[in-house]
Amino acid sequence: MNQLSATDVWTVVAAALVLLMTPGLAFFYGGMTRVTAALNMMMMSFVSIGLVGVVWVLWGSSMSAEPGWVPGIVGSPWRDFGLGESSASGDLLAAGFSGTFAIITVALVSGAIADRTKFGSWCVFVPVWITFVYAPLAFMVWTDGGLFAADGWIGKALGETIDFAGGLVVHVNAGVAGLVLCLVLGVRRGFGKDADHRPHNLPFVMLGAALLWFGWFGFNAGAAADAAEAGLIWINTLVCPAAGMLGWLLVERLRDGHPTSLGSASGIVAGLVAITPACANVDPGWSIVLGLVSGAACCLAVGLKYRFGYDDSLDVVGLHLVAGVIGTVALGFIATDDNGRAGLFYGGGVGLLVAQVVATILTAVFTAVVTFVIAIAVKKTIGFRVTPEVEERGIDAVSHAESAYAFLSGASAYPGDRDRAAVAEHRVSDGEQGKHTAS
Repeated sequence: MNQLSATDVWTVVAAALVLLMTPGLAFFYGGMTRVTAALNMMMMSFVSIGLVGVVWVLWGSSMSAEPGWVPGIVGSPWRDFGLGESSASGDLLAAGFSGTFAIITVALVSGAIADRTKFGSWCVFVPVWITFVYAPLAFMVWTDGGLFAADGWIGKALGETIDFAGGLVVHVNAGVAGLVLCLVLGVRRGFGKDADHRPHNLPFVMLGAALLWFGWFGFNAGAAADAAEAGLIWINTLVCPAAGMLGWLLVERLRDGHPTSLGSASGIVAGLVAITPACANVDPGWSIVLGLVSGAACCLAVGLKYRFGYDDSLDVVGLHLVAGVIGTVALGFIATDDNGRAGLFYGGGVGLLVAQVVATILTAVFTAVVTFVIAIAVKKTIGFRVTPEVEERGIDAVSHAESAYAFLSGASAYPGDRDRAAVAEHRVSDGEQGKHTAS
């Protein structure tokens, strides 16, 4: 029997840290929504754990790591179906660790369509998206023979893309998917007007940000090759989000006259996203610069949805897409030497910069096209958006017959109990909701 090594122990711990990030995200997103949709928002994260966990064991892991289906693009879903081959060899840790990344990625997408998404349709979207978007992209970036790997088509032409922990696979991917979904579903009622879409529970948001930051040390350092690399990743994962928070708060102070708790939590996430692809390849000093830039840029970017009219409910685009692009492309300038490939500022020329930009563009195009096809298919068949009546009343009461809070007033301490008949009246079948999907 093989002995459990220190590396194995760390992988187990890191995977658990990354898994904790999804409940942390549930708090982060749940606190940002209206009170009548908080549970639905949190459920979208939690159900992603259930759905992706099963899909990843059955075929997702095989598609992201095993060659044999579409060369350079995606592996075979059957080669290690149900992780049978991995079980026989006793090599399951890598599959478990990578599965937690798939879970958090699709959960991130949900924030773009908060307050208006049918729970059943989300449960259909998640496994399909993991199968046709996430798993192929993970193969392209992280697996030998993948499109952007050293021996892949693009890698041979431009050099291997650097994406240590998921700037492309997780954040650009989730940000683009979120943008596509919010365009397909349309804006919430009263978006940009007089409707109150402010966060209902800012302590939840800050708790969620804290849990995300805690779990991110496993997210970034889980694949560290040695103690020196782990130390660099740890420091970068500390200082970049710290600087991201400061950058965001500075912009708020100069622009609005006051820093906010929501801004501090969002700045932390912006810095975490930006350092994800670069955590093993930049010096701590540059991590501070990267954090300041990403925090300030994301603070400015989240307001673009009002100018351009796309309802990115919880700023998935403004945080994950923007900071993901910044962190990925910045490597072309500030990456220290990595197997003979350095950024422009370290004498590496423009080669790495070109590779990072091309990979970012191709990732965005791939995700946008495939996500759009999936979203339209869901919308045209079972419907993707709740009816205006359900949205107005609140998804929690109608879809889940629950409320996030029990208010001790009136005849009942539980809002969901006051009018079960009304809840039943508003509850409609998926088919009926599909007929009345809001434009």
